[in-house]
Amino acid sequence: MSIKKSSCILHVSTYPPRKCGIATFTQDLLNAMNKRFNPSITSKILVMNNEDSRKFEYPKEVLFRINDSETQEYVDVARKINEMDEIKVVNVQHEFKIFGFDYGENLLPFLETLKKPSFITFHTVLPAPSEKRKEIIRSIAENSTCLIVLNNTAVEIFRNDYGLKDTNIEVVPHGIHEVSFEPGIVSKKKLGYENRILLSSFGFLRSGKRRKSSGRGYEYFLEALPEVIEKFPNVLYLIIGETHPVIRKKEGEKYRNFLKRKIRVLGLEKHVKFINKYVSLDELLLYLKATDIYISSSLNPEQISSGTLSYAMGCGCAVVSTPFLHAKDAVTLDRGILLEDFKKPELFSEAVIKILSNSSLKEKMEKNAYEYTRHMTWPRVAESYMEVFNKYAKAF
Repeated sequence: MSIKKSSCILHVSTYPPRKCGIATFTQDLLNAMNKRFNPSITSKILVMNNEDSRKFEYPKEVLFRINDSETQEYVDVARKINEMDEIKVVNVQHEFKIFGFDYGENLLPFLETLKKPSFITFHTVLPAPSEKRKEIIRSIAENSTCLIVLNNTAVEIFRNDYGLKDTNIEVVPHGIHEVSFEPGIVSKKKLGYENRILLSSFGFLRSGKRRKSSGRGYEYFLEALPEVIEKFPNVLYLIIGETHPVIRKKEGEKYRNFLKRKIRVLGLEKHVKFINKYVSLDELLLYLKATDIYISSSLNPEQISSGTLSYAMGCGCAVVSTPFLHAKDAVTLDRGILLEDFKKPELFSEAVIKILSNSSLKEKMEKNAYEYTRHMTWPRVAESYMEVFNKYAKAF
């Protein structure tokens, strides 16, 4: 397989049609970089496949595939990349488990073999790591040109908890799509909800039974809704997104059915609606622009980055969020309400009622959330990635 003899950035990641947050992120980044720098610099893909995604038909920008559990394939593909002069930089979108094992150790032979400048974007940075996790991350750092993280908290964790004092680390925020700031009623009318107060959450459904799982925690907000509805009877809560494909394969719709039972018990049938599908980008942005308050109820206190939170704030949503790491950075008093704890329905209801009871406060939060995210639009993020590549590799 060959590509045109222009300079090329090779992104290592999952990729659509695989339904995965990292896949969507990478496609958005690639599109933004191609729009800004093509044709002199193109962006291509080395796709990571698991057992389910090996059958997919990928688009033409995919140059290589690696079966994530086949260690030798990492080495073989790295050697092919070394022989391609047009590939100037390799950017790995790192998330645990997409490289075959829980700790992502299969990435190491790839990086050890690779002779190109390599930049590793970490979407998860866990504090207080186990010795094995720390050892693998330190090895990744030693075999990379630079680490890219999504906020300053991740830098502090890498420096302090992983001992990466001398490692090159740069911050580039999670990208968001450019949308205009406009009153929510415009989008509400398009959806047919002009007479409802819309609360929403979106993302793959998962229950989050394990300590470090990114469980959605929707059940705790459902328990808060009756008190909200008592004061605001026209509230409608939208739960947007399908069950994560890996979770659905293992346990079916167990979590969604649990939520449906809770809705029936609480008598919320007229106040909660599931949008049970992998919504298109246009649909998602329409729902978010129509939202009065976005509910970010993650159960994982160590979650360093949330694309869903970034998207919501980028659409000008006032936010009520549990206090996970990313939210602690992003959700200030003038952009929303950061709760003091997890799994506390009474905190959710108090916060939502406070915002809905004060229209000027709500409007202020919406405008400030929108303004805060202007540096995170995909064109700006594409520029930032290129600045990092040139700072450390001088490849373009």
